[in-house]
Amino acid sequence: MTRTSLLRRRPVPVPLLLGTALLCGLLAVAFSLTPADGATTVSHDSTKHDSVGQGQHHGHDHGHGQHDQFLPRTSRQVAFHDQMRKLWEDHVTWTRLAIVTFADGSAGFDATAARLLQNQTDIGDAIKPYYGSAAGNTLTALLHDHITIAVELLQAVKSGDTAAFDDANARWYANANDVADFLASANPRFWPRAQLRAAMKMHLDQTLAEAGHELSGDYAASVADYEEVHQHILAMADLLSSGIMQQFPGRFR
Repeated sequence: MTRTSLLRRRPVPVPLLLGTALLCGLLAVAFSLTPADGATTVSHDSTKHDSVGQGQHHGHDHGHGQHDQFLPRTSRQVAFHDQMRKLWEDHVTWTRLAIVTFADGSAGFDATAARLLQNQTDIGDAIKPYYGSAAGNTLTALLHDHITIAVELLQAVKSGDTAAFDDANARWYANANDVADFLASANPRFWPRAQLRAAMKMHLDQTLAEAGHELSGDYAASVADYEEVHQHILAMADLLSSGIMQQFPGRFR
């Protein structure tokens, strides 16, 4: 992505396309960590233990990947839990800064975009010890697309290009499903596909609403949107870290 070129935007009025973004925010429902019935469950050798760490897994598999809340207790579990939260907090923090600097036409957008893209590499690197370098690189590539398509959306909204918006929006949500499906294929028992797809959709819905409010100048609403984005991403981070810890219990004792 050539980030400097993204700053060359015409100062046109915010189009009615913003209604699409605001509608997404209004239609968004509270995200639940309870997966849909019928989600696929696949057993792994690494999950044939009755406990995780030293008995931290307090629930039972209900036949579709659902487990009671996993609470990290060992020092390794806590450290990994915190690492995953930091990575995904960085994701939404730098996304917000990219939205704000884009909306303002700030010269800081280039540096912010570069830091945001680095976060996608950091997230991919975090799963490499468990799923391998190829998997980590694939996740990074998918998340890189997640960011670059989001920038296309911002450009389309700012310029009032309906066709470009519709095209980027369709690819953005398709990419979110690709991210969810890729992760579910790596850990289907603890990351059911339907659950991850719902989580990624919520993340996009909330981010789109945040961007819409910021671009329209409704800054108070944009701040409130970010609070929701932040809370949701923490739930996603916990889902991901707990899934890895339960799939590879021996690595966290």
